Amino acid sequence: MVEAGAEIGDRCKLGPRSTVKSGVTLGCDNALSEGAVLGGLPQLAAPTGPPGRLVVGDRNVFRENVTVHLAMTEQGVTRIGNDCLLMVASHVAHDCVVADRVILTNNVMLAGHVTVGERAFLGGGSAVHQHCRVGRIAMVGGMARIVQDVLPFVTIDGDTGAVVGLNRVGLRRSGMSREEMAEIKEAYRIIYRSGESFADRLMMLSERFQEGPAAELEPFLRDTSRGYARERRSPPGGTIRVIDDAMDAPVLEMTEQKSKRRAG
Repeated sequence: MVEAGAEIGDRCKLGPRSTVKSGVTLGCDNALSEGAVLGGLPQLAAPTGPPGRLVVGDRNVFRENVTVHLAMTEQGVTRIGNDCLLMVASHVAHDCVVADRVILTNNVMLAGHVTVGERAFLGGGSAVHQHCRVGRIAMVGGMARIVQDVLPFVTIDGDTGAVVGLNRVGLRRSGMSREEMAEIKEAYRIIYRSGESFADRLMMLSERFQEGPAAELEPFLRDTSRGYARERRSPPGGTIRVIDDAMDAPVLEMTEQKSKRRAG
C-alpha cells in the first residue's frame, strides 16, 4: 500500500502487505519485503504535533516486517542512506540517521535520534539507546546493549557491550591501506591503553593524526554526549583470538583456559 503524500523513485519493488506511508520519500531501486512499513508514526507517549519525514536513498533492502518511523517534529527528518540492508524485524525509530552500506541484522533496534555511520554492522538483537552514535565501519555483536557511543572502526562484544579490538575485516573490505590501518591501531592504543587523561588523549590524537581515517577519532570523541564504550582486555573463560596478517601477526591462535587448568 502506498499512501497519498508518499514519493517513490524508479524501479522500487514493494512486496505483499508492505506499506509506504505519507511523508516518505523513497529513492530508486529499493526493495520492500512482506510486511515492511516505512513512515510509521513515531512512538511517543505524548505527541507534540505533526510528525516529520522519512527520506530513503537508493538500492536499499527492507526485509520482512522492518519498521522505520517518521521524525518526531514537523521539521525533523529520519534518514536512510544508500545500499543498506535491514534484515527481518529490524526497527529504526524517529530521527535516526543511518548512513550508506549499513547492515542491520534480524531484530536490531535503534531508538530515537541514533546515528549509524557508513559500513557499520549491527548483529542480531542488538539494541542502541537514544542519542547514541555508532561510528563507521564499527561491528556490534549480536544481543549487545549499546548505551554509549561506539567509536569508528571498533568491534563490540555482544555479551558485555565492551570494545574487544578493531574491526579488521571491515577495515580491509573498506579498501584502507596498510598504513591507514596501522595509524588506526596506533590511535586505538592512545584511546584505550595510554593511561592518559581524556583531555590529554584528545590532544595526543589531534597532534599525531592530521589527516586520514585515524583523524576521525578525535572529533568523534570530543563530540560525545553519552560517553563512549570502554575496552575489555581480559575475556573470561576460553577465548579465540583472531590475528590479522594486515597487522603483522600470525593467522589464528586459540586458547582454552579451562582445559589448561584441568591439565595443570
